[in-house]
Amino acid sequence: MSATLSASYEDCRRLARRSAKNFYYSFMLLPHDKRRAMCALYAFSRQTDDLGDSAQPVEARRAALADWRHSLDRGLSGIYDSPILPALADTVDRFRLPPDYLHALIDGVEMDLDRNRYETFDELREYCYKVASVVGLCCIRIWGFRDERAMEPAVKCGVALQLTNILRDLKEDADADRIYLPQEDLRRFGYTCDDLRRGLVDDRFRRLMRFQVERAEQLYDEAAELDGWLSPDGRTAFGTMTGIYRGLLDEIKRLDGDVFRRRVRLTTWHKLRIAGRWLLTHPPHPIRRPLGTIGR
Repeated sequence: MSATLSASYEDCRRLARRSAKNFYYSFMLLPHDKRRAMCALYAFSRQTDDLGDSAQPVEARRAALADWRHSLDRGLSGIYDSPILPALADTVDRFRLPPDYLHALIDGVEMDLDRNRYETFDELREYCYKVASVVGLCCIRIWGFRDERAMEPAVKCGVALQLTNILRDLKEDADADRIYLPQEDLRRFGYTCDDLRRGLVDDRFRRLMRFQVERAEQLYDEAAELDGWLSPDGRTAFGTMTGIYRGLLDEIKRLDGDVFRRRVRLTTWHKLRIAGRWLLTHPPHPIRRPLGTIGR
């Protein structure tokens, strides 16, 4: 491995360790090559999100994302405009990640520049697919999977993770006039955008949040079948990742949806316990690969 590529992976590792407060615990359980690849994927996702969420005016952010899209294409052809791109390009090549997924992530972040409301859950699902599910589809290629049937639960897992983020970050997003909860759901429970911006917690809000929590729980339950299609170390990473995020969702549920009271988070010890439990209860074992399977 060249010095440039080694340095790029190290940059990605440092960024992931510093910023991936929940995901990094699942990275730690992977073999070296897969762990490095996950850090490269995370670094690209983090950089994309930061460009879209900066304090710059909307048009400046739009231009920055367009430049980043161009840098991605150049990086995948061997010309690097960013220190993280050599590692990303190597990861794409090693694990056969479809570049369309990376472009879809940029598309999703660009959606935040153009809209701050979603009328229906189907509209929100499209956003979640672009900013989260495509990352999950990249993850299963890095982890290794043995059947195309893994893709549907991977997509549902991404939606569940993003919905958990939306519920956790409700206050911060509302303060920025971003309301991701579908407008049809607000109307269903008689709760308004103004109520949300004011942080009003009443019976209407609690019923609205219970509905959202139940939706996320159902998505996690439907995504659980992904476990059966993954490589052994992939199963441990998947279980740890979803275990931590379900822990966040459980805490939101315990608070009866009142995410305005304090930011919902898990302690480091809690996350380590989840990772350790998955490592102990899902020891590596050979995975059978029928002819014609895909993944690594």
